[in-house]
Amino acid sequence: MKAAVMYGVGQPLVIEDVAVDEPRAGEVLVKTSASGVCHSDLHFMEGSYPTATPIVLGHESAGIVEKVGDGVKNVKAGDRVVIAFVGSCGFCDNCVQGKPNLCDNTAELGRGDRLKLNGNAMAQFANMSAFAEYQLVSANACVHVPADVPMEVAALVGCSVMTGVGAVTNTARIPVGSTVAVVGAGGVGLNIIQGAVLAGASRIIAIDLLENKLAAAREFGATDVIDASKEDAIVKVMGMTGGGVDFAFEAIGLAKTAEQCFAMIKRGGKAVIVGMVPVAATVNVPGVGFLMEKGIIGSFYGSTRQTHDMPWLMELYRQKRLKIDELITRRYPLTQINEAYAALKNGEVNRSVIAF
Repeated sequence: MKAAVMYGVGQPLVIEDVAVDEPRAGEVLVKTSASGVCHSDLHFMEGSYPTATPIVLGHESAGIVEKVGDGVKNVKAGDRVVIAFVGSCGFCDNCVQGKPNLCDNTAELGRGDRLKLNGNAMAQFANMSAFAEYQLVSANACVHVPADVPMEVAALVGCSVMTGVGAVTNTARIPVGSTVAVVGAGGVGLNIIQGAVLAGASRIIAIDLLENKLAAAREFGATDVIDASKEDAIVKVMGMTGGGVDFAFEAIGLAKTAEQCFAMIKRGGKAVIVGMVPVAATVNVPGVGFLMEKGIIGSFYGSTRQTHDMPWLMELYRQKRLKIDELITRRYPLTQINEAYAALKNGEVNRSVIAF
């Protein structure tokens, strides 16, 4: 198959011929239809998160089941599926408590020796390596896609939609009438905004540095916007709300913006860190905030329970209550994946999709 291979930090991805193994027990081979171009992969490409190389990146995808291994009963050849990038074993403590996104055994479900480049085994990224024509995945990562949901839409449900909406509905569980700030109006931030709309937030303040991002935030439901390139976002939020918001969501992945979120919540408020803060970074918040019962919490993958959450997200899309078509700014072939990431870095797109 053709796949986009990362050879090292700061290097462009290279389209190579990569061999993929046959599915074994509990595994599924999926022919990729669409893969989203997500900022999370960029963290690995730029070195803020470590990874073995060479590797095929990509973790936001949907496709058609090609083959299934022994014992697979939830899908069959020909089924349309969206793939969750966190495999879950179903029997560890987190899984049985309804937190499969935090599965203790997810690393063991990966297939570290099943992709080969020039005959040599290579690492699989996020249990899927979605920037490739085929993906070898765990059967329990596959979620059925309705016939009337486009595959590129399903692909985005696999990460950005799930991560953003889920941060609101699953992780924070914001009450109706809450005030919300969202720092970063990219693909995930726009879905946090959508989640806040669905949850009945009374005020949704979007914060970004780019005018096109703030315009998109309004389209997706923000009631107010702040251009952080022109004014102090913390001062502005405090003034607009009379003391801070109930919830502030960080959707960029920087220690600085995580700290800003903590600073713009009111007494008893909560900062929710959704972005991938670099591994070596430290987030510093003033201790006196805890005397005000201010809290800070991480959100990973929207606290997803994929077989439960992804179907209702796709149903809301079908009912036109969730904007996903509007998220897709550009479509690229696999051969233009580096151009797609350049557009992402430059802030030109809400979300791009690699179409196979």
